[in-house]
Amino acid sequence: MGDVKKVADLIKEKGYVVAFTGAGISADSGIPTFRGSQGLWEKYDPMEYAHIRAFNSNPEKVWMMLREMSQVILDASPSPAHYALSELEKKGFLKAVITQNVDGLHYVAGNTKVIEYHGNHRWLVCLSCSKRVPLTRDIITVLPYPRCEKCNNVLKPDVVFFGEGIPMLEMIRANEEANKCNVLFVIGTSGVVYPAAEIPYIVKSRGAAIVEINTTPTPFTSSITDYYFEGTASDILPKILEHL
Repeated sequence: MGDVKKVADLIKEKGYVVAFTGAGISADSGIPTFRGSQGLWEKYDPMEYAHIRAFNSNPEKVWMMLREMSQVILDASPSPAHYALSELEKKGFLKAVITQNVDGLHYVAGNTKVIEYHGNHRWLVCLSCSKRVPLTRDIITVLPYPRCEKCNNVLKPDVVFFGEGIPMLEMIRANEEANKCNVLFVIGTSGVVYPAAEIPYIVKSRGAAIVEINTTPTPFTSSITDYYFEGTASDILPKILEHL
């Protein structure tokens, strides 16, 4: 088990902290992880509901899942872990959050520099004219699916579906932060989704410190992690903050 005081001292000494977050940080916000036993992929086959081909060929069917997912996201509030990262930014230590999550909760909690590797479900985008509109409770009740008011085409959450590429700008920004940080928090991520999972390895290759908070060990734990905390970030991050 990691030592919270040691990690707090490390942060004070090194400065420039970046957080790399996955679904685990939002589990306390009531958003089930995709791959867990209660996950969305238990109920919906991702190739049938979350592949861009599926969306293009049958948006009405895919929007059945998206409606459910949208509801969960709109109902969710940031967890103590989200607020702890926001506090870490206010104190001047945390310089950026690189997240694989699409729930937008880092922004809601008050972080200002958030690199959203897989997009943000709180926005819908038109595949024809690229117009973006905020996700609202009203818009998701539209049947068979929400349409663009400008060109009447189907709206899609502004997230990366299977079969789509990572937005180039977000990739560049994430790599820039990976090459600048002295301490990387790896929080609630399984470490199996690429290319995002490369980020901690880039950080480690430069000799920066890796602090991992996860409920179970990951591929990072035995290979590159310097300080491992087994548990939830909502429990551990506030304890680290107390020592700052």
